[in-house]
Amino acid sequence: MLTLLGFSMIVVFMYLIMSKRLSAFSALTVVPIVFALFGGFTDLGPMMMKGLETIAPTAIMIIFAILYFGVLIDTGLFDPLVARIIKMVGGDPLKIVMGTAVLSLIVALDGDGTITYLIVVTAFLPLYQRLGMNKLILACIPALAMGIMNMSPWGGPAVQATAAVKADVTDLLLPLIPSMIAGMLWVIAVSYFLGRRERKRLGIINIDAAFSEEIAAALDVGMDESIKRPKLFWFNLILTILVLTTLVMGFLPLPALFMVAFAIVMIVNYPNLQDQKDRLHAHAGNILTVVSMIFAAGIFTGI
Repeated sequence: MLTLLGFSMIVVFMYLIMSKRLSAFSALTVVPIVFALFGGFTDLGPMMMKGLETIAPTAIMIIFAILYFGVLIDTGLFDPLVARIIKMVGGDPLKIVMGTAVLSLIVALDGDGTITYLIVVTAFLPLYQRLGMNKLILACIPALAMGIMNMSPWGGPAVQATAAVKADVTDLLLPLIPSMIAGMLWVIAVSYFLGRRERKRLGIINIDAAFSEEIAAALDVGMDESIKRPKLFWFNLILTILVLTTLVMGFLPLPALFMVAFAIVMIVNYPNLQDQKDRLHAHAGNILTVVSMIFAAGIFTGI
């Protein structure tokens, strides 16, 4: 009976999500409660609280991971990388698609698909339009990259997996590293195949200096230069490398690691308290969307 209820709950949950009758948060919260009551379980409070207690460390880690990588993007950490890649690819469709893949894999490290598309599409869309390249490639490559990088501990699928099996995030990550590396190589291989096909179709086109300036101007549209911290580029880069190294080696629990890293990056880059509040407000929407679903998943798994 419990097995039947469990599978029925999952089917109903998926149907409501895919048919857009309920949001993921509402479905994760309401559906298990309804099925539990239908199965005769009335004392749901302890079940839900146990699920929430289990998921709390993961939620804390997600909050501060989003804040950490979001602030790094605000400081302009990726700007030199974007500029270098744009300069290297020139008018060669093969290099452009390969550059799209490399930038997507790096930017997708923050686990936020919106930010990944925003940076990658803003950087490469003028090139795709100027050369007449297939813009579906620009949609496809970042999606492939996000599918791989979302297996990072702060990515949505990893969070849901750890919640479901009640495993430590680090224990889940380390066995996945070889698979993630293989996935990255596959994304590069796919981009090479698509880029080679575009080069064969279009050939190599010379890009003049004026167009390069046009791309640089497009990258700056809507960007507040006052929050950039180019003088702290090397500090932010070294700190990020140390954070990722500590993450893989497991020196600190991930929630504590990202809390400490976020505190450091905020103090160094934005010592003014009002600037710190502004950065928190800028990323509050992304945090609320993700973390609310995590806590809803806690109720789901608890029941």
